[in-house]
Amino acid sequence: MSSTVRIALVAEGVTDYEVIKAAIESMLNGQSFAMKLLQPEGSVAFTGAGSAGALGGGWKGVYKWCLQATARSGGSVSNDPIFLTYDILILHLDADVAREDPANYPVNPLNELSGVLPCEMPCPPPSDTTDRLRQILLSWVGEAVAPPRTVLCTPSKCTEAWVVAIFFPHDGQMIKRGWECHPNPESRLGQQPKIQRFAKSRADYQARTVEIQQGWPRIVERLIEARRFRDAFIAAVSATSTIRS
Repeated sequence: MSSTVRIALVAEGVTDYEVIKAAIESMLNGQSFAMKLLQPEGSVAFTGAGSAGALGGGWKGVYKWCLQATARSGGSVSNDPIFLTYDILILHLDADVAREDPANYPVNPLNELSGVLPCEMPCPPPSDTTDRLRQILLSWVGEAVAPPRTVLCTPSKCTEAWVVAIFFPHDGQMIKRGWECHPNPESRLGQQPKIQRFAKSRADYQARTVEIQQGWPRIVERLIEARRFRDAFIAAVSATSTIRS
């Protein structure tokens, strides 16, 4: 496909955006693409204004965006007019969301998740949790299975597991507890040798974009959720190519 792939991303935060964008650059291998961060609102999130927009950030912002999308599309995101503008919709949700208890957020619409979350299962395997979370995410957008042009991205336990696997492949704690089972991969960023460590920040991730691109093929072979995201994204690109032809 020679034309630009137009991608819309709904994510928990801007650091997730940077990692996913770098992964896509690796997967498309020179193919032109344009990606828009719909949630948190890109125009707000990238200005450093201290706000993620009207819906807020994190998993709760993703949930609220999904409810809005389902409402405007008549109950199913596959009918969302967003696909008139974008070829592919990526829905990101870290698997540590499976630990969340709606009782801690007794404000609409989060109380609707009572009895749905938490849904975390013992790890390994990570898929026992991510499979459940993916079905919950699909239910938020009125689907039983992911439509051909909708891609789910559910890193276990969070996107930082991918980052640590790329930059610190010999991290003893991650190896011991499992790359996709360590409960807090983000904490490992600050536990590296001082000369190597960096923060979970948009600026630090941007400065390492090329390294994330180069490291992506390696972690796809090692991490279940990275591989699942790759396979779904490539399939969506193929579906888009078929529609355009």
